[in-house]
Amino acid sequence: MKKYWINLVLALIIPGAAVAAEATFPPQQIRVIVPFTPGGPTDLIGRLVAKGLQEKLKVPVVVENRGGASAIIGAEAVARSTPDGSTLLFNATHHVTNPVFFKSLPYDTKADFSPIALVAGMASALVVNPQKVPARSVSELISLAKEKPDQLSMATFGGANQLSSALFEFMAGVEIEDINYKGAAPALNDVIAGHVPMMFNSLVTVAPHVQAGKILALGVTDSKRSSLMPEVPTIAEAGPLPGYEAVAWFGLFMPRDKDNEVSEKLAAVMKEVLAGSEFREQLKKMGAEPGTIVGEDFQKFVDAELVKWAQVGARAGIKKQ
Repeated sequence: MKKYWINLVLALIIPGAAVAAEATFPPQQIRVIVPFTPGGPTDLIGRLVAKGLQEKLKVPVVVENRGGASAIIGAEAVARSTPDGSTLLFNATHHVTNPVFFKSLPYDTKADFSPIALVAGMASALVVNPQKVPARSVSELISLAKEKPDQLSMATFGGANQLSSALFEFMAGVEIEDINYKGAAPALNDVIAGHVPMMFNSLVTVAPHVQAGKILALGVTDSKRSSLMPEVPTIAEAGPLPGYEAVAWFGLFMPRDKDNEVSEKLAAVMKEVLAGSEFREQLKKMGAEPGTIVGEDFQKFVDAELVKWAQVGARAGIKKQ
């Protein structure tokens, strides 16, 4: 009530002052929109971010799941929101790969969002069914693909996963048939069963099956080896593919903040959240590598990713929907 009377007096004395007084940071409550259904990695990591923001800002931070249409529904809701910090988007790599697959989006990926922080990265592994694929290294797999192209196919499940495969094929100079699935689980089941010889999938998902000997990991998609499977080389070091890197990542965004006032404050808070030992430990338990970049550095990262995957999509001849 006191705040109401202060704003009323300010509005009478100085036109527009009440609006300015309301535009304070942090807002009274923050919504973090996750454009996926509950339970997946984006949702779980997004909830960690919400918890971290709430602890730092001392205001309620709630997660709202708006899944559907390859994360487009949730992203559009945020793009159309007021850029005061009250509505945020926690998205995955779909943020930069959707322009590869869709002719038009109900928002501009670059112009309608302010990147806040790269929260985490999650590498994948190139795995094969050892009963179906005689190759025991990335180099041997590439040689096999060149010698007997009709013997190999790749289980894919859309988005960044499909682009990981496309990037591999382009850099290796091979053509491998994609067998598209609706999700990672059925694709992995078919690779384990030998119906499809190989695929890319997250390290945390394939690790138990690799340890059980059901599938063989030939290389990881990160630029460095993973603590989950330190014995498995990176694809860049394991084969003739220097520079190969395809890591799923998760980041925090807000509606375009033209003055950068709110986005800079959020970036500063997220820098503190990302540095927290408990936060980092929770991410590692999920098989994710904690992020470190915020603000302008994250903006540069996103811009580079948009260019990279647009080029991969064009080279792969991906037809936009």
